[in-house]
Amino acid sequence: MTLPEHAARRAWHAAINPLHSTVYFSPELPEEFAALGVTDRSTATLASRAAAMGAVGAGTVTATFYNYRHDFLARHLPAVWDTITPEQAVAARLRAVDRTLRRLLGEETLKSAELAEAADLALRATEACTRHARTLYSAHADLPVPEEAHLRLWHATTLLREHRGDGHVAALLLAGLDPLEALVSHSATGRGMTAKWIKAIRGWEQSDLDAAVERLRTRGILDASGELTDEGKAVRERLETETDRLDAAPYEHLGARGLARLAELGGGFVATAVAAGAFPSDAFGKAA
Repeated sequence: MTLPEHAARRAWHAAINPLHSTVYFSPELPEEFAALGVTDRSTATLASRAAAMGAVGAGTVTATFYNYRHDFLARHLPAVWDTITPEQAVAARLRAVDRTLRRLLGEETLKSAELAEAADLALRATEACTRHARTLYSAHADLPVPEEAHLRLWHATTLLREHRGDGHVAALLLAGLDPLEALVSHSATGRGMTAKWIKAIRGWEQSDLDAAVERLRTRGILDASGELTDEGKAVRERLETETDRLDAAPYEHLGARGLARLAELGGGFVATAVAAGAFPSDAFGKAA
């Protein structure tokens, strides 16, 4: 059965990526890492996502994460591995996910048939993910699937998120958008991170942001007020369309009915999490 146009993209934005991303904004993640001796939140966040690849350094993470400032990463990696092992980091992140989802969704939801159904649907979609040229996805696919339904769902959203993300990086290269241009143009759509969080989480300085805005204006992607031009909107749409193409297999495997059900269930869980304060109110929107 053919999927409705942009159905997979909408499901990813509304139900898959946000559910995965709750842990990065949670207090539980830095708490779990602090208990192991990693007291800097940025270090904890970076280690939690990079750990599936092993004791990697800043070079590997700059390449795979794509839109972080390299010298920012170098302040945290590989030094963190002198304090904890990648295996400890993977376990700490999963403990943080468990606590985060219990707080945001509540015990009744975690025990519900609907959550177990969503986990099964998401895991079924991952059966069609591919490893070649997908470093972050492939590393996370080597991790065991947790037993509890809410952790299985989160694990599946992680695989789907990194699978799409790896393809998105390839599409960004083809689109000619460097790391910060990608962030700034995404923020101009109203869906990306604000400047405050781009600087706090990705390590960029205001001068970097200003320079990226100027480059995008020179290319006709942003106008004088920092809004996307018609060409800028077309660039972003071509980028997302190519990302969709590279990421189609999991959702075609799930089928239109399964995807719609996953979007419905996952979207409901995300709405509950957002209402419970999963994300800062100033995290997403225009970068300026």
